[in-house]
Amino acid sequence: MLKSSTWIKIQAEKHQLLNPFLPYSVRDGVISYGLGPYGYDIRLYNTYKKLKTNTQQINPHNMNESHYDTFTEDQIVLETGSYILGRSLEFFKIPKKVMGLVLGKSTYARSGILINVTPLEPEWNGFLTISISNISGRPALLFPMQGIAQVIFLESDALPLFSYKELKGKYNDQQDIIPPKI
Repeated sequence: MLKSSTWIKIQAEKHQLLNPFLPYSVRDGVISYGLGPYGYDIRLYNTYKKLKTNTQQINPHNMNESHYDTFTEDQIVLETGSYILGRSLEFFKIPKKVMGLVLGKSTYARSGILINVTPLEPEWNGFLTISISNISGRPALLFPMQGIAQVIFLESDALPLFSYKELKGKYNDQQDIIPPKI
């Protein structure tokens, strides 16, 4: 079942579902973030990773930190046809009966910026690594510490046979932006 703002607020305040947590929506003069009716708008942190210019080929079987440069900026210029790996400001602790789905903010989507994050699996913890692509045909600005995506939470009526933690998922407990791993 889709979870409401009431459930999100209780889970965040009592069980650290996400931290930091704002029990309201910030909207004036920024790309919105905070609690919504049926989701939570997360913020983009100001540190990101960008592929080095000498990277010959993207091979998910052979990617690591050495393929990326790391930057920290108050505004991020995303060149056309490029992508970066960012991270959420918020840290998540997903309960065992819950899955989170992440959708890009409409403000960025309407500007040709695509946001991709895989589902937040049951008992996954960490900062989200966020893939951000620019298909607009023009350089685009991203605004750290403002909204980047919305997370909606779905709760099952039964426990799964196993959780991401029990599977020893390779991206569990992320403290930083993590490149692809096999």
